[in-house]
Amino acid sequence: MAIEITATTRKAQGTGASRRLRKANLVPGIVYGTGEAAMIELDHNTLYYALRKEAFHASVLSLNLDGKKQDVLLRAFQMHPFRQQVQHIDFQRVDAKKKIHMKIPLHFINADIAPGVKTGGGIISHVLNELEIACLAADLPTAIEVDLANLDLGHSIHVSDIKLPKGVEVAGHHHATDAVATVQVPRGHVEAAAEAAAAADASAAAAPAPAAAPAATAKK
Repeated sequence: MAIEITATTRKAQGTGASRRLRKANLVPGIVYGTGEAAMIELDHNTLYYALRKEAFHASVLSLNLDGKKQDVLLRAFQMHPFRQQVQHIDFQRVDAKKKIHMKIPLHFINADIAPGVKTGGGIISHVLNELEIACLAADLPTAIEVDLANLDLGHSIHVSDIKLPKGVEVAGHHHATDAVATVQVPRGHVEAAAEAAAAADASAAAAPAPAAAPAATAKK
């Protein structure tokens, strides 16, 4: 089920008009893409809480503009430097027949049973937390799972190892060999091991040399 957001056409434009909208608890925005761009305004509180949901950033949204619905993608939004206030928002219309490019969050599963963690004492390091993909709007996933169940200590999961949903392909600057997650020995363990080795070497160097055996006396 598509996430729906309601907006109305914004007639007044300019810095002053946008400032008045914000004081009235509204957010100025724009919808662009196929057809003419439309200036819109949305209820601030509804939009603010919608933006806190992960799926809102990686889903095809249903924008109800003046009673007419259209499919859109969230493309950008601006927040106040220190207030919890949305300043502006951009949506792009979706063409069902054209592939779209989106950054989709990665959900890592089975980290607790990965051999490198469970028996190796390592920790998971996330190199990527999202992946740029290309697909038709109908095939857009809200997230992509990365299974770490077989990850050993010192090994990595790469982009080429991710199982993508049907109709989805990797896009953007990603390469097949790019690491997505790795299992590393905690830094404290490495330092402790190095210190223990150094202490052992120092003790060995400081130990007195064994006494030489007395020479045998020749019999007359």
